[in-house]
Amino acid sequence: PYDGHTLAGQIEQVERITGVAVARAYVDRGYRGYGVEAEGRKIFISRQKRGITPTIRRELRRRAAIEPVIGHMKTDGHLGRNFLLGVDGDAINAILAGVGHNLRLLRRWLIRLLCALLAWLSAANRSPSLGFAHRQIT
Repeated sequence: PYDGHTLAGQIEQVERITGVAVARAYVDRGYRGYGVEAEGRKIFISRQKRGITPTIRRELRRRAAIEPVIGHMKTDGHLGRNFLLGVDGDAINAILAGVGHNLRLLRRWLIRLLCALLAWLSAANRSPSLGFAHRQIT
């Protein structure tokens, strides 16, 4: 279905799950033309110009920053297919995909740290001014 057709159902589901009424929703351009602004809700579409305050602009930018992360989790984190059963399986699958994503980020950081440490040790080994030069024992 078209993105705009699913917006009302998604907002109702979020309200039912969280127990909090949705006052503002930030969506992409696929939701144009289907405003669900009843009951005091405001729908803000990316690249919208009218009625945008600095706070809303910042929140739209935050939404745009999250989209690539979700896309990478779907492709790299194997979030596309869920083989676990039921609602609990859906929750477990999403949490494990997030854990896997965080572990990949941590692994990348540790590799960079190790490379920097090895480069520093290599430079220190070659430079007597750092005080770590090899001394020959006679």
